[in-house]
Amino acid sequence: MKFVIMPDYDQMSRAAADAIVEQLTDKPDSVLGLATGSTPIGMYASLVSDVEAGKVSFADVSTFNLDEYLGLEPTHDQSYRYFMNDNLFDHVDIDKARTHVPSGIGDAMEEICEDYEAKIALAGGIDLQVLGIGNNGHIGFNEPREDFPVMTHTIDLTESTIEANSRLFDSIDEVPRQAVTMGIGTIMGARRIIVVANGKGKAGIVAQAFTGPVVPEVPASVLQLHPNVTVFLDAEAASELDM
Repeated sequence: MKFVIMPDYDQMSRAAADAIVEQLTDKPDSVLGLATGSTPIGMYASLVSDVEAGKVSFADVSTFNLDEYLGLEPTHDQSYRYFMNDNLFDHVDIDKARTHVPSGIGDAMEEICEDYEAKIALAGGIDLQVLGIGNNGHIGFNEPREDFPVMTHTIDLTESTIEANSRLFDSIDEVPRQAVTMGIGTIMGARRIIVVANGKGKAGIVAQAFTGPVVPEVPASVLQLHPNVTVFLDAEAASELDM
């Protein structure tokens, strides 16, 4: 596991974007696993600027997002499909038919999850997976539990996650209580992983996840077992790391 610590959020975002540019330069038809949330917004903005400047192209790229809320239509302004369109896909030269976000709509969620796994396999697997980290150590929507779930699945969100995400809704009552997410096994199957985290509020969980024991109660801790992980942090998020 490699750590890249930058002085502030903007420089951290630029460094993470550079890692994706490097990936797409080496393999223009890369399969990217993408994340939502406030942390990667700066990284996506940097990538949009890079495309506009002709520094990189998404023309041959395929993408698979980590997760989606159950019950939100793709057009809902808090759905993760909407987030990705708004922050990246609408502003780069990507074929939207090659962008995938798991569906949170429908009664046959088991089949939807199996189909998502099949699509990832058909694409050849994920070359580079982008992750954030939740305040409780979740990656994707894999919440703390007694085991590491392997495949894409539905999950009940913890109260801490619901509370953390409520800032994006008009009230906490509007936050969905369930989501569909890639499993830990799917994430760990990526050939390369980058993690982005910023702010003092993430310092404790960053230290616990990346220097503490590997336990399913801290889902992100499993990343210590992956052979190719780079963690991009600003100085505040890195402040409790004992290297």
